[in-house]
Amino acid sequence: MKFPGSVLVSLVLFLSETAAAVCLSAGYRAAGDRMWQVLTLFFALLPCVLVQLSLVFIHRDVSRDRPLVLLLHLLQLGPLVRCVEAFYIYFHAGRVEEPYVSITKKRQMPKDGYSEEIEKEVGQAEGKLCTHRSAFSRASVIQAFLGSAPQLTLQLYICVLQQEVTVARSICMVLSLLSIVYGALRCNILSIRIKYDDYDVRVKPAAYLCIFLWRSFEIATRVTVLVLFGSVLRIWVFLVVLLNFLGFCLYPWVLFWLSKSPFPENIEKELSRVGTTIVLCLLTFLYAGINMFCWSAVHVELSDPDLISKSQNWYLMTVYYIVRLMENAFLLLMWYIYRTDFYLYVCAPMLVLQLLIGYCMGIFFMLVFYQFCHPCKKLFSSSVTEAFLSCFKLLYFICQHHKSPLLTGKVAVKSPENTDEAQGSSKTIDSQNRNIHQSVSSNA
Repeated sequence: MKFPGSVLVSLVLFLSETAAAVCLSAGYRAAGDRMWQVLTLFFALLPCVLVQLSLVFIHRDVSRDRPLVLLLHLLQLGPLVRCVEAFYIYFHAGRVEEPYVSITKKRQMPKDGYSEEIEKEVGQAEGKLCTHRSAFSRASVIQAFLGSAPQLTLQLYICVLQQEVTVARSICMVLSLLSIVYGALRCNILSIRIKYDDYDVRVKPAAYLCIFLWRSFEIATRVTVLVLFGSVLRIWVFLVVLLNFLGFCLYPWVLFWLSKSPFPENIEKELSRVGTTIVLCLLTFLYAGINMFCWSAVHVELSDPDLISKSQNWYLMTVYYIVRLMENAFLLLMWYIYRTDFYLYVCAPMLVLQLLIGYCMGIFFMLVFYQFCHPCKKLFSSSVTEAFLSCFKLLYFICQHHKSPLLTGKVAVKSPENTDEAQGSSKTIDSQNRNIHQSVSSNA
């Protein structure tokens, strides 16, 4: 049985970030900054409530007679209780013989084109521990992108406005960044295990390192770009955020409407149609929050029974990163044009170059992960380099297809001029020949 280390890491990040945000909010109150106090406290408490709801929903506590656990969840102590329960199960496993076990069948990664199927006995304790890991993984994703990401953006924006980085604020920002990167890492691992559920997936340390570097560069540069743009164009940054959020939030619903599939009814037996709609809205809300700051490894597909697409869409990933890189470059250009006197002591061209290089470094580590470190790379129909080359070839073909009508139109416009020039040159040659003939006849 594996040690529940992910549960402990999730709990430590959750408690430390919440405590740092509450202390920072108290500091804003003492300084008289009511608006910063309210926003800091809001971004700290909102993910706490959503985390409690997700843990209660996954463990089905409402349908079970556990009033003490529900009370502790209401007191925002649910993650602490769940962590204690997980470690209690881990340290007491094997002491008492379990009445029955379940048998799971998993396939190993193909070796020399052959994949062997293995059977494994899973006891009740291991099954409960697996449920705890899954619940904390989803809670970490919610905490990261609905709480830590807005919190990091807010605190960095306050640092730019006040031109000061305090110790409490820097601690809160570091913890928020670690929470976001860890949540993105758990999202990647979740997507791999969901897509390749039939296989025995084992993630190596090199894969964790590549994902950590990929997400760190991508998220840090994205947050910095949004803060810089918002510091000079405060009204327009709300439009950028709103368009991004609504676009990603409505995208799964548009695909679901175009597929003309029936409404999903098998999410939870005890949920009504209204409850199912609320759960789907929260799912797309989280999906939009993830894509606001980084690429979502999990693709929501409401027409699928599992609500998640299990296919690897290289084209969608390519389009996302090309558009996001262009958007970051445009926002940095607007910041460079409208920057205030505060940035006179900052080398603006160097800062723009560093941010663009940082985002490209994130893309580089992503390519390294999918090309060399992905635990299921042997199951890919094509490598990531081949997929990206085919995407660029497709984009090049589309550009050439749009250019060819313009070139044919220009040739058609220029052809009459060329014929006139040719006729003019032939006339001059005929006149020269006539003059020569007349001079020869006169001499004779």
